[in-house]
Amino acid sequence: MHYGLNLLLWTDRLHDGLVPVVERIKALGYDGVEIPIFELDEPLHRRWGARFDGLGLARTAVTVRNAGDNPISPSASVRAAAVDAMRRTLDCCHAAGATILCGPTHSAIGEFTGAGPTEDEFKWGVDTMRQVAEHAQQAGVTIAVEYLNRFENYFLTSVAQTVRFIQAVAHPRVRMMYDTFHANIEEKDVTAAIREAAPHTVLVHISENDRSIPGTGHVQWDATFDALRAVGYDGWMVVEAFGLALPNIAAATKIWRKMFPSEDQLAADSLAFMRAHVARRHAS
Repeated sequence: MHYGLNLLLWTDRLHDGLVPVVERIKALGYDGVEIPIFELDEPLHRRWGARFDGLGLARTAVTVRNAGDNPISPSASVRAAAVDAMRRTLDCCHAAGATILCGPTHSAIGEFTGAGPTEDEFKWGVDTMRQVAEHAQQAGVTIAVEYLNRFENYFLTSVAQTVRFIQAVAHPRVRMMYDTFHANIEEKDVTAAIREAAPHTVLVHISENDRSIPGTGHVQWDATFDALRAVGYDGWMVVEAFGLALPNIAAATKIWRKMFPSEDQLAADSLAFMRAHVARRHAS
């Protein structure tokens, strides 16, 4: 298993002040970090790729699409902007040495029509992602499509919908991820969900029901880790948690109160939590 930590706990962009943070993450024993790519600056990400190499930290990446570059927009020009934004994001991944790009790359986050997804939107989304997939192939990056809960998007909100989307795109560089936070809201049976997602899953987000320290809430952790073991999952397991360090991120993730003692405590406890669960099952 590869253990990572999403840097959105501290930052929404890479900057020099982050160096002590990633050094502490390495010292704790993480294998890698998940870097936010919202700023499409290749030289910046190339410099950070060298820094991460120097520290011995591998990386995945996360991004989002917004109203102006919505892959399922009825506007052809907006969909074209989505293709362009995704290609530029993939170039930044390549520059940073990130091999997986996750996030809600299928549609604009926080945008709603007042109804569920239409077949036209599904076709537009598949077509847009297919255009991006070849660029992902050239960049050496796998896109891990992330479904979100119904309060954050309306297009993909379950494993079943995401599997249908992945199968329709039908490209080896377009896979999916499983996020315990969203699954806790949307899936009736997490064991069945993990089993259905398994053939397409390249990344798992470990996230508590309140976005705090994994193991301190009510996510079905035993069922989750049992199911991951049963399907033979042995890829990236990345902690995604959010706090109050960044007002913009706190507002976007609806974090209105202090959820944990400190970011460093969350990082340490989360790694110990994942390792303990995995070790227990691999020992049996």
